[in-house]
Amino acid sequence: MDKDTLFVGLDTDKRHIDIAVAGPFPDGEVRYIGKISQAPPALPRALRRLRKEGRSLTVCYEAGPCGYGIYRRLEGMAGVTCRVVAPSLIPRRPGDRVKTNRRDAVSLARLLRAGELTAIWVPDAAHEAMRDLVRARAKAVEALTRCRQHIGSFLLRQEIGYTGTPWTKKHRLWLSRLEFAEPAHRVLWAELLTALDQAEARRDRLSAHMAELVADWSLGWLAEALQVLRGYRLVTAASLVAEVGDPRRFDSPRQLMAYLGLVPSEHSTGLRHHRGGLTKTGNRRARTALIEAAWTYARPAKPMPAAGAPPELQAIADKARHRLGLRYRRLILRGKRPQVAVAAVARELVGFAWAIAHAAGPQDTPKTGAPTHR
Repeated sequence: MDKDTLFVGLDTDKRHIDIAVAGPFPDGEVRYIGKISQAPPALPRALRRLRKEGRSLTVCYEAGPCGYGIYRRLEGMAGVTCRVVAPSLIPRRPGDRVKTNRRDAVSLARLLRAGELTAIWVPDAAHEAMRDLVRARAKAVEALTRCRQHIGSFLLRQEIGYTGTPWTKKHRLWLSRLEFAEPAHRVLWAELLTALDQAEARRDRLSAHMAELVADWSLGWLAEALQVLRGYRLVTAASLVAEVGDPRRFDSPRQLMAYLGLVPSEHSTGLRHHRGGLTKTGNRRARTALIEAAWTYARPAKPMPAAGAPPELQAIADKARHRLGLRYRRLILRGKRPQVAVAAVARELVGFAWAIAHAAGPQDTPKTGAPTHR
């Protein structure tokens, strides 16, 4: 450990920041400094006081609802290195049932000094803005699904059924022609249809904004290149890129698979070896996008037009289409459930996405800033 380095743990909430320091103090003690305001000038002022003796500072805090504002304020501060750590990977004692802001700050400082914390990748402001837009569209889709469920539940209670394919233009026309005897039901039905129209309009607006802004995005080239793969269109590709960032920061596809929680869990000891289901660590939204894309390989492959894609990207897409379709069919013939087979296909699909990023990307080195475990 560098004797001139202090390790600072920050526990943040929407109003205050608790500060603790671990460093070359007598007996290796960890000191609780105190509580300060969340106002932007307060933290740099407190850290400057800690640097009076010329020591450098390594600061950490947990990723959470407060975002990356602290990281960006400290990024350009001389002598200060800031890390945002993954809350789910912080070591915790099983018997420790007392949790306070002060104890959390002290624990972060101690674990940071011991090297037991895992930092996450922090996106820049433009990337975070695109990610917020992508997540807003996903929330709009969830709201639309809830509206459809409310309509379906209401019609089920009224013993009204539809025999065709739901949520097509024909189905919507059928819904608009329904009539009810009770005045309260007529009012409710009008409100349900209005909510459905508004949810669909919001989803379509956000989709249009995504299509417009992706062209000027720093990773727009990757979202465009991924669409050569089967199962990827603008929304799926942009969702994956917004959540993962540039896959080229990972040294191998296996690291990216582990980052997304698509590798099997394991509990082995001695001569006993047991592998379980997927670890499902990391980014849930990115994993969902991959699973949704992987379901397309459960259907027979059809020849896909090149659509102006570079030959090297089209070759990767062709290899993925044949390999992953065959992979799914073989797993089904071995008795695997479709969900298990699709998860295996999604894991291999990550490798093809990684290959496309390397084939299509600029030759500059991608920005790093976090281990690839999270």
